Amino acid sequence: MITTPLFYLLSVALLAALLGTLEKVTKHKVFTFLPSVVLIYAAAMVFAQFGLWQESTSIHDSYKSVKTVLLPAMLFVMLLQIDLKAFAGLGRSLIIAYVSSVLSLSFAFIALFWLFSLNSDAAGVFATLAGSWTGGTANMLAVAGALDVREELMGYALIVDSIDYTLWVMTLLFLVAFAPAFNRWTKAPLRFKTIDEEQQEKQKIQPLPLVLLFIFSLAIAYLSNTLASLLSGLSQTTWSVLFATLFGLIGSRTPLKSIVGSPTLSSAMLMFLIALIGSQAHLRGFGEVPLYLGVGLLILLFHALIMVIVAKLFRLDLFSIGVASLANIGGVASAPILAAAYHRSLIGIAVLMAIMGYMIGTFAGLAIGYILQGLAA
Repeated sequence: MITTPLFYLLSVALLAALLGTLEKVTKHKVFTFLPSVVLIYAAAMVFAQFGLWQESTSIHDSYKSVKTVLLPAMLFVMLLQIDLKAFAGLGRSLIIAYVSSVLSLSFAFIALFWLFSLNSDAAGVFATLAGSWTGGTANMLAVAGALDVREELMGYALIVDSIDYTLWVMTLLFLVAFAPAFNRWTKAPLRFKTIDEEQQEKQKIQPLPLVLLFIFSLAIAYLSNTLASLLSGLSQTTWSVLFATLFGLIGSRTPLKSIVGSPTLSSAMLMFLIALIGSQAHLRGFGEVPLYLGVGLLILLFHALIMVIVAKLFRLDLFSIGVASLANIGGVASAPILAAAYHRSLIGIAVLMAIMGYMIGTFAGLAIGYILQGLAA
């Protein structure tokens, strides 16, 4: 059993590094459906159940301290990749598809939650899930932290996310073959500008700029937390997340955006945070999981129905609504795969949509979360 904060943090970091590296090195297809962040959380949670880390005040305090700083720092670095101008240039059909995807998912979460008269614990689960399905795992963490969702409830959200998401990816890939028939039914003109696939970073990552960016992100986190402590009305974590998001959007308009390796840095911070949260999750039972999984599937079906109606009304093609949906629900990890199934030249569109979710997901998840909490009261 690990009893000291230092070895606790080192062991959590090692777990995240090992599983994250495994995904990069093997590039196995299993990671398409079970991303490394899910496996990292699951492994950390299992170790926590078996008592690898002592449940002590010192370890819990170290967990809270690191999480408080690392969450806004990660959000800042991640949002440096946002490109609002490029998104606006996607064209009418793709923007309609993306906005419809966000709104339909939001409405589906609220409608299904109300229909099943779920409780406050379920509100935490689905608010966290909403952050992921309108943005990504980082947004999931931001929403969970801002709404003070317990670690075990986040565990349920990750279970629903991984299983229902896997089914959704397979469904959308299966439907690619039916695109011509669908497009004839919607009378889609199939006229939109393609975007070349983002070039891989050909420049070698320079350690010094990346280290300086990490230090700067910690300073941003300190500033965000300090400003948050001066405000009321929302929780301090919520204010801190919002300030970090604002600073990230500002940073995306500066030379910080061009630092080679910043996506790698934000991914490493995300994996460490996921492992940290998993190490503090103690699931007391899985009795609620079937209900959460079922409601999650119904949310996806409701979302799909709305997207089909929107496609018919606005003459959208299957690629547009499919990639817009998966850019929200699956993010950068899976949306490009679906785009490539249509044509390789469309991968850049999927990447751009998914990155936009980094900005949208936190706000959408928080809005949905507050509504669900109100319905559960």
